[in-house]
Amino acid sequence: MEGNFGLVLDDLAQEHTLVGPHYPGAGGSPAAVEPLDLDDLADRLVAAAVAAGQDSFAVLGESLGSAVAVRIATRHPDRVRALVLTAGFSVADPVLALAAQLIRSLASAGQWGDVARLALLSCMSPAELAELEPADLDTPAAQTLTAMPPGMLDHFDLISRVDVRADLAKVAAPTLVVAPTGDRLVLPACSYRLAAGIPGAQLIELPGAAHVLNPADRATWLRHVRAFLAAVPALSA
Repeated sequence: MEGNFGLVLDDLAQEHTLVGPHYPGAGGSPAAVEPLDLDDLADRLVAAAVAAGQDSFAVLGESLGSAVAVRIATRHPDRVRALVLTAGFSVADPVLALAAQLIRSLASAGQWGDVARLALLSCMSPAELAELEPADLDTPAAQTLTAMPPGMLDHFDLISRVDVRADLAKVAAPTLVVAPTGDRLVLPACSYRLAAGIPGAQLIELPGAAHVLNPADRATWLRHVRAFLAAVPALSA
């Protein structure tokens, strides 16, 4: 989390109270002993927010977190005031499903270096990768390997099973969908389908942005999200 979506949290904390529990196997949280369950994750996140004194709140989800956010909105509609879904999906399309399968297969074979290289290929934009010399790829691959949480395979297992398509029409909260158009792990079409399925959802694109946002794209994301949240009465009051 700290290496991607977590990079925006300090900025948002300047004007919002943030509650950011980690999924099992990430950020020091113990790894799961059973396969992750979407409803359980949704309920845990709500419980963490309520325990922190937040009876109602906006939910921000990135990648897998977008599916969790959608499920929170349908399981706990009275608590959710808004949704922000970034690089999200309702169900794994063939590209994401194949990536999840490859990552799990490589990891099972102990090929963690190749897992890191695949993650690097998937999470950087073509333009960002084109700026690197082939001889320079080992350093970011090693950094990616170091940043991988222990529960990553559990997360990708859940990614391969998630399906919140039936939830979309039930979402009543104001929703902002952000589509990084250079994302090669969760294709922009996945975000477009989220926006089309959620009543009244707003869609914005981050042209050329990758799955992991670079500093310039994070700044653009923050500008749009701040404007969206400021327009939600329960959050701006």
